[in-house]
Amino acid sequence: MKTNWTRALRTSIERNITMDNLLPDRLPKYVHSYVYLFGVLTLASFVWLIVTGTVLAFFGPEWWHVSPVGHFFNSMHFWSVQAFFFFMVLHLWAQFLMAAWRGGRHFTWISGWLLFLISIVGGLTGYLSQTNFDAQWVGVQGKDAMNSVGVGGFFNLLNFGQMYGLHIFIIPFALMALISGHLFLVRKHGVVEPLPWDGKGDDAR
Repeated sequence: MKTNWTRALRTSIERNITMDNLLPDRLPKYVHSYVYLFGVLTLASFVWLIVTGTVLAFFGPEWWHVSPVGHFFNSMHFWSVQAFFFFMVLHLWAQFLMAAWRGGRHFTWISGWLLFLISIVGGLTGYLSQTNFDAQWVGVQGKDAMNSVGVGGFFNLLNFGQMYGLHIFIIPFALMALISGHLFLVRKHGVVEPLPWDGKGDDAR
């Protein structure tokens, strides 16, 4: 009997997430709190990072250094990075203080931390891809740090091609895959409810 991959995939999706969770039309009252906005603001910043980064990658370093329009998109990309990390850190702290791993959401929490760690590498490779004196200084100073932990032969901060390729291809796709998985888990398990005021019960542990 041949395996039907389409049927197996559909059955797996239907078993793991219902349409009510995938596309809910009503949400709990506590979701109206501002603390639940940090995640979607992080996602919006990431989308803008991809848009501005695609424009920069298409025209290249010379364009963003000498063209006024290039300067504008480079600045938009830079400030998108600041917003992305700002909202991501707020989101992580908010979820930590809410014990967001409750109710079988541990993989949702782990995927969020992996996103944060990979984003740091993305920020570093982006800084090294600026092709200016700042990038050169960081690359020279960071080279010895990479060598000291034994990864200098695989992760050469002075290799522009490697840093640029990681920044515009490998890391964005890794982040998009993790974000997709993270959102899938959020839809599957739902957003975490606030901790009870009295601190009692299973949810408080």
